[in-house]
Amino acid sequence: MHIVLIEDDTMLAQTLSELFASEGYRLTHLAHGDRAMALLAPSDAAEPAHGADLVVLDLNLPGPGGLEVLEALRKHDTETPVLILTARGGVEDRVHGLDLGADDYLAKPFALSELEARVRALLRRRGRGGVIAFGPLELDTATLSFRCHRRELSLPPREQRLLACLLQHAGQPVDKAHLVAEAFGADSVGDNAIEVYIHRLRKRLPAPLVLRTVRGLGYALEIGE
Repeated sequence: MHIVLIEDDTMLAQTLSELFASEGYRLTHLAHGDRAMALLAPSDAAEPAHGADLVVLDLNLPGPGGLEVLEALRKHDTETPVLILTARGGVEDRVHGLDLGADDYLAKPFALSELEARVRALLRRRGRGGVIAFGPLELDTATLSFRCHRRELSLPPREQRLLACLLQHAGQPVDKAHLVAEAFGADSVGDNAIEVYIHRLRKRLPAPLVLRTVRGLGYALEIGE
C-alpha cells in the first residue's frame, strides 16, 4: 500500500515515516503545500495519477494549506481516502474538513497506536471488494473472511486477525511485537498468548500452508513442500 504523507513538521514526519515503513507501507513524504498540489491536484488531471492508497494530510502547511489541497484533490478524485492530522482540534475545523471530503480526522497530539488503527481501517475500506491471496489461501477484504482450497476457513476472531496480519506479510517473518500491535491493537496480549494462538493456528491451517518459526525474527506464513 502506498501512503502519501503531507506534513511540514520535520520530527513528526520522520517518526511517521519510520512507523509506516516498519508496517511495510510504501511512503511519499511532502512538506510543502505547493508540492502536495502538484502531486494530488494537477490542473490538467483527467483522473487520479498520484498512485496513493491513502493520503495523510496536515492542515497547517507552508504555501497552500491542507484544506485547499483537499478541496483541489476532491475535484477529480473522490475515492482516495484522506486522513487529516492537525493541531486544530475544534469542532468547526473537523466539520469543515469532513465536509470537504476527508474520511477521518485526528487531532494532535495523538497516540501512534490510534493513528495505526485508523490507517488500517481506511486501507481496509480502500480494499473492499478485493482479495489477498497466497497459494490456496484467500482473504476477502470486504468481509474479512478466509477461504482455502475454495472452501470457507472458519477461525475464532483472534486467530482470524492473526492470520490476516501474517497473510499481509506472507513469506516474511513478523515479530511478536508487530503481531500484537497489528492483530490485537489495544488488547492486552503477552508473548505466551501469541505462542498459544500460533500453535492453534498451525493446527487449523491445511497443507501446504505452514507457519514457520524464524528464530530471533518471529513467524512467517509460507507454502511448504
